Amino acid sequence: MIHVSDIKDLERLTIHKVGNATNEDPLVLSQQPLELKDETIGTLLLSYFIQPFTNNAEYFRFTHDADIHLNEVFKYCSLIFEDPANFQEQSVNIAKHLYKHSTHPKIKGGELYITHFSKCQVDGEEVEAIGIFKSENRDTYLKVYLSNDNYEVNYDDGININKLDKGCLVFNVEQEEGFKVSIVDSISKQNEAVYWKDAFLQVQRREDSYHQTETMVNLCQQFIQKRLPEEFEMNRVDQIELLNKSAAYFKEKEQFQMDEFAEEVLGHPDAVDAFKNYREHFRDEYRLDVPDEFDISSPAVKKQQKVFKSILKLDRNFHVYIHGNREMIERGYDEERSMNYYKLYFEEEK
Repeated sequence: MIHVSDIKDLERLTIHKVGNATNEDPLVLSQQPLELKDETIGTLLLSYFIQPFTNNAEYFRFTHDADIHLNEVFKYCSLIFEDPANFQEQSVNIAKHLYKHSTHPKIKGGELYITHFSKCQVDGEEVEAIGIFKSENRDTYLKVYLSNDNYEVNYDDGININKLDKGCLVFNVEQEEGFKVSIVDSISKQNEAVYWKDAFLQVQRREDSYHQTETMVNLCQQFIQKRLPEEFEMNRVDQIELLNKSAAYFKEKEQFQMDEFAEEVLGHPDAVDAFKNYREHFRDEYRLDVPDEFDISSPAVKKQQKVFKSILKLDRNFHVYIHGNREMIERGYDEERSMNYYKLYFEEEK
């Protein structure tokens, strides 16, 4: 959980304009930090910067293939944390670094805001933080105003403070591991947005309970839906039952334990062995750490709920949601119609 409590905590703010280098858009650099004289504007900016991060439980860290100190953003943030007097100079370096990576033809230019927070509460710890935010999209606003006892209407374009396009908060903890970093990217699913996380920031997920829970949920889903049907005779209803039992395990338990999960969810010794073998295959293929035990992250489980789909799709005619007793549904084959069927048992209709 991230929280900035007061406008006085925003020690420094500077704004640069970063265009698209390929399109020959300019890079416009401010010479000094912005002086916030209006407390209302400061409060609005804080909301614009911080609000998108408040429910973000996923953290990253800066990385580099050779040496973490060769990661540019890590280096520039380290210099600011070491001496805040370096803030403006290093903010210019950050802007130049982003401009260098703004080469995809679909990347939009926009304002780059760089901030220094003296006090930021993150997961119960009060630390310094550096914020890097970029606005790429502008909205049109109607302006209604009174003129000579009559109302007039005009329009203007500006930034919607409820829609942060891209953001990064760097917390001054765990420096040797690449800092603790939180990221927002409103268009992260588009190919052109990869530059923000992978090229500009160069970050990877921290090996924490959130990441471990997310990894194991995906592993379980792939094992049940892909590997089990290859090795054992299993229909879709059996798969859904295992998905429901997996979902219940992650929701009800505070800690994941490999042997306990295998016995409670899978049960059959052959299925248990297949699951443990698949865990090794998954670890090697995706190069991910999959420990035997870890604390289960509730935010990660909530985010991954869609993985455990309990929907039985029958051609284009029916969707059957299966949430409970496996014995209340039977599968059969109608010889006369040459079609499969399901028989459902229930006590009352609602």
